[in-house]
Amino acid sequence: QVQLMESGGGLVQPGGSLRLSCAASGGIWSANTMDWLRQSPGKQRELVASITSDGHINYADSVKGRFTISKDLDQNTVYLQMDSLKPVDTAVYYCRATYYGGPPSWGQGTQVTVSS
Repeated sequence: QVQLMESGGGLVQPGGSLRLSCAASGGIWSANTMDWLRQSPGKQRELVASITSDGHINYADSVKGRFTISKDLDQNTVYLQMDSLKPVDTAVYYCRATYYGGPPSWGQGTQVTVSS
């Protein structure tokens, strides 16, 4: 299991962009998936984007065409590029690594606030 740390959150105006980073303490090549999830106050945590070990990518319908997930195995880092941000994207964003036959690893989260 690896330790994960997110960064890159902050306050941005509607229509703006942010890039979140998830730095892992070890190799992310062994993870089944690397995921970004988010949680807004009073709402359930939702899966935003996921990338598998072989590079297959999925997005939530609400972020398709605006968010891009990628990973750098050399840097043990996963990114979430967020463009055309909307106030509804305001949430705490979490990074997660999942493994076959083992518990997932979670980061501590980073706050993203989209507001004018």
